[in-house]
Amino acid sequence: MQKITLTFLCLLAALTIAANPVDQMLERIDKGASKKFKTERIASDRDFFELDQSGRRVVVRGNSWVNIATGVNWYLKYYAGIHLSWNGMTATLPATLPPVTKKERHETDLKLRYDFNYCTFSYSMAFWDWERWQQEIDWMALHGINLPLAIVGEECVWRNMLLRLGYTEEEIGRFIAGPAFLAWWEMNNLEGWGGPLPRTWYDRQEKLQRRILTRMREWGMSPVLPGYCGMMPHDARERLGLDVAEAGLWNGFQRPANLLPTDPRFAEIATLYYQELTRLFGRSDYYSMDPFHESNDDAAIDYAAAARELLRAMRQCNPRSTWVVQGWTENPRPQMLEALAPGDLLVLDLFSECRPMWGAPSIWRRAEGYGQHPWLFCLLENFGANVGLHGRMDQLIDNFYLTQTHPLARHLKGMGFTMEGSENNPVMFELMSELPWRPERITKEAWLDGYVKARYGADDPQVREAWAILANGIYNCPVGNNQQGPHESIFCGRPSLDNFQASSWSKMRNYYDPASTLAAARLMVEAADRHRGNNNFEYDLVDIVRQAIADQARIQYQHTVADYKAFARKAFDKDARRFIDMLRMQDRLLGTRREFRLGNRIAQARSCGSTAAEKDLYEWNARVQITTWGNRYCADTGGLRDYAHKEWQGLLADFYAVRWQTYFDRLAAQMDALAKPDPDMLGAGTNSNKTADELFQMALPQEVKVDWYAIEEPWTLRHNTYLPTPEGDPIAIAREALQLLNQ
Repeated sequence: MQKITLTFLCLLAALTIAANPVDQMLERIDKGASKKFKTERIASDRDFFELDQSGRRVVVRGNSWVNIATGVNWYLKYYAGIHLSWNGMTATLPATLPPVTKKERHETDLKLRYDFNYCTFSYSMAFWDWERWQQEIDWMALHGINLPLAIVGEECVWRNMLLRLGYTEEEIGRFIAGPAFLAWWEMNNLEGWGGPLPRTWYDRQEKLQRRILTRMREWGMSPVLPGYCGMMPHDARERLGLDVAEAGLWNGFQRPANLLPTDPRFAEIATLYYQELTRLFGRSDYYSMDPFHESNDDAAIDYAAAARELLRAMRQCNPRSTWVVQGWTENPRPQMLEALAPGDLLVLDLFSECRPMWGAPSIWRRAEGYGQHPWLFCLLENFGANVGLHGRMDQLIDNFYLTQTHPLARHLKGMGFTMEGSENNPVMFELMSELPWRPERITKEAWLDGYVKARYGADDPQVREAWAILANGIYNCPVGNNQQGPHESIFCGRPSLDNFQASSWSKMRNYYDPASTLAAARLMVEAADRHRGNNNFEYDLVDIVRQAIADQARIQYQHTVADYKAFARKAFDKDARRFIDMLRMQDRLLGTRREFRLGNRIAQARSCGSTAAEKDLYEWNARVQITTWGNRYCADTGGLRDYAHKEWQGLLADFYAVRWQTYFDRLAAQMDALAKPDPDMLGAGTNSNKTADELFQMALPQEVKVDWYAIEEPWTLRHNTYLPTPEGDPIAIAREALQLLNQ
């Protein structure tokens, strides 16, 4: 009897431990770490976490598992000097944790804390496995996220629905996009590009999403599942007899058709969709829908009626559910806001740190905000998952605390991360995640002092000085500058005589002195030996020196172009060679960190495949997305080429360097040709009949013509190996890089 009782108690203890996701997370951070903490979940109408001490154990209390995890993160940063972020989600905790000598409590009324943009799932997460997702869910919990967008496997729902509607596997393959382009298919922008998806992909993603949702729900998070807006294959009129809006093109791609919610068959098809979604992934209290996303107003659409029907279809699946919609450009339409009752919608103010729509001063300001509907203050920060230091520290802080007094902010319910790409600029996401828990206004200077000490586990005045320079320069993009994401690297743009931004949509504008990032890089390198082996420091060292190289290369490019225009042949050769040397140095530096290696992304992509053909398809997806993005039309005319450019080892040496070397060689050849007698000018050649104006134009510097796509596309089709494993000493190579910049 005693043996049976003991067995029962052991099983009960095991179940109790399994039911505590905080302890499980702590064990993933550092084996044995859960024994150093005591967690207490206490019911409360107000979100809170509290730090305390019980003997040798640190006590973390909260009213939810996520809030307790947020408290753990706060303790690790500000008591133990341990900062967990994308570049490192494990740590070695001290044998005895620093004690909490005085109880510390933080509360917030901002109960909803959202994560992800549709684009994040393609630009950053397209090829993640369960291990990587597990780390991300831990990161979310540590940063207070309880409302994550969860759209992995949406293509599985669509495949099942379309099969029920009579579509063949071949037809479905032409409709659903490849892994790296699913986000834009989901947003009704394109069909089929990057596909067709093999059957094994659907099986993989279905299993992965179930694990993701199970873990999110264990934490008490509320996953936001994708709702149905009316998207259909562009041939739905002919194929199914549906009355759909004209599909049209998006950057040269065929767009899906749009079945209006007021169509008689909308309810039938929406029901099929929600049946398949629920069968695979269960119900949710939140569904994400962005009808009429990035589209012009259409007088033929009754937006109010459409909103009511979309809500009706969603609520038929779950009567308690809330519709989550992005506040972006024209969406949500005013007619939709007016047609729905308060609480039906939850609006994501997607770019609150720069272009808030909720009522704060902005080029996108809405005079009445979102009316009576609840909304979330969101940090967008990154577009295209581009690599680059970037932030709007003062704007973010100012705009956030403005919500405490502004009358249009009275329905604010929380915050969100809505980045197009993650795994970059951890400082900005750390700052944003803390704002809801800091009711008293902070300054970036005071906050950074704590961040730097937490980030590196030591208070180093030289490093603090480096960060102060960055915080007042590149991390403080000012009001009025509306650029989208990081200051783009000159290395990543298609070469020309007037190269400034790499992508066509960045709206980039200079706002900081490039000497400032070089000064910060020098300070970091000077302090490097004191922090050798510190993972966070070495990541930041590489990232900051990388930024300094990119900024100085922009100046070097200007020297090279000036040489060409001045016809200074020897100077041109010297400056062009130095630019290429800087590019190749960048490649070497970034090779010292896995996060900045193309091989890391390629390895993720190929690991998703079960056959050689599948692996090749996924690698092609990965390569195309970060370079041409689409076919020739898209690359040359459509506007998406280099939108997702990356300063990554391997890509710099084998793609960007080839473009720049080709360009400089063509300019040099042109200069050499101009230095020789023109045979047409010696006799009755073609130039002898030209007008004075035509001859004058010929005398001006001429842009060389290069078929760039013919150079770019072959690289996307290759399968040469790029290793994910870091190579070289980051500190030693950072020093070499500064020596090159000082020459």
